Amino acid sequence: MFIHMFAFRFKPDVTSAQKDRVLTEIRKLKDQIPEVVESWVGMNVSPRGQGYEFGGAMKFADAAACERYNLHPVHQNLLVWLIPLIDPIEVDFPV
Repeated sequence: MFIHMFAFRFKPDVTSAQKDRVLTEIRKLKDQIPEVVESWVGMNVSPRGQGYEFGGAMKFADAAACERYNLHPVHQNLLVWLIPLIDPIEVDFPV
């Protein structure tokens, strides 16, 4: 099994509607990309979040499946509009 975790700091001019779209569209990835075994995403409620407002984790069968997800056209299309809105951090690890 392989875990992909991520957290986003939104850029200052990002609206609530844009944040809602991020949440909605990332939640859809599990149903659109077969490599995603499980997925959890949401707005961060931790007081220790260091400015990261959004977080998530995805489970894959292995590192190769995670890489296929990363290259999948649906994920790549999401990144086109998402990347300009965020300062992300990602952590990937086998379990």
